[in-house]
Amino acid sequence: MSGQGQVRVSVCMATYNGQEYVTEQIESILAQLSPEDELVIVDDASKDSTLDVVRRIADPRIVLLPNALNKGYVASFERAITASRGEYIMLSDQDDVWLEGRVTSLVNALQTKDFAASNFTVFGGPANRYHKIQLKESDSNRWAANLVMTWIGIRPYYGCTMAFTSRAKNMILPFPTFLTETHDQWIAIVGNRNRSMVHLAAPTVARRLHDDNTTPKSRRPVAVILRARIMLLRAFFVALGRKAGTR
Repeated sequence: MSGQGQVRVSVCMATYNGQEYVTEQIESILAQLSPEDELVIVDDASKDSTLDVVRRIADPRIVLLPNALNKGYVASFERAITASRGEYIMLSDQDDVWLEGRVTSLVNALQTKDFAASNFTVFGGPANRYHKIQLKESDSNRWAANLVMTWIGIRPYYGCTMAFTSRAKNMILPFPTFLTETHDQWIAIVGNRNRSMVHLAAPTVARRLHDDNTTPKSRRPVAVILRARIMLLRAFFVALGRKAGTR
């Protein structure tokens, strides 16, 4: 990696079999980063040519960390966040496109709070009713309501829209050992529990809709939803112990 100065922005991406779209996403990210920033990519033992595609980009700001074995996207994001060195940390999926001004918007939002989440646009397919639910800036300070609605599953916190400070990194790591999905909900719970979440009404990312999206496109079976709610409830009690110091 070039440059020995302090890293201002770290972007954390988890890849898995993403050869088709990852180049476009990486290019949209690098266009907004300074020479001293970094893009930390953890590849989760892809079976396609994702690793070769990333290596061919050959940008010194890319830190590529391949997993020897497939560990799942939650563990991959945790590894990427752990390895990040920036003052401001932003999450990224492998198949989206960052909208112009995303980095500036999120950094500005993080001047007063430790966590930020924005809205998004979609392309590649029609938006469903879940995609149409929007974050409202006026709800930023409704900590209790945000926690309840996150647990219910109707507050639209998506990892690909989120950012947080290095101080927040110390609050969310390590992830709870039982967390097998929805790392973004975990981050949102910690942010709201510490009354340090800000919502951006403007979209900062265009989410690509395709057949292999990790995020479900329709309502999941009741048993799966129940297991997820129990897991998030457990996460809430873990978050009670993740308290920030004075900013």
